[in-house]
Amino acid sequence: MPIDATEPYHADNIFAKILRGEIPSSKVYEDEWAYAFEDINPQAEIHTLVIPKGEYVSWDDFSTSASAEEIAGFVRAVGKVARDKGLVEPGYRLLANVGAHGGQEVPHFHVHIFGGQSLGRMIA
Repeated sequence: MPIDATEPYHADNIFAKILRGEIPSSKVYEDEWAYAFEDINPQAEIHTLVIPKGEYVSWDDFSTSASAEEIAGFVRAVGKVARDKGLVEPGYRLLANVGAHGGQEVPHFHVHIFGGQSLGRMIA
């Protein structure tokens, strides 16, 4: 169910529970700023999620509220995951859904990394 990206952060969301170790995940990468894991319902050959460790609802919340250090750390983590998966040369897609019209379903900012195959047009 799509969420309202302007709502306050809720610590009971699934990604917060993953960060706290309450729900298992297939960890790909972790540092002080971000945690990356494989999507349980992959939409491409490679489908990895990267989430910041801070409590941010959406891209809008993250880009306006996170410190410059948090933003830089998160962006570097996304790039590292893509490089570690060998996606730079063949190419990959990043996706961050924001709010109801963007199809955001989890009220914790996250980026999807898609790759491992030709992904076609961005929007059909």
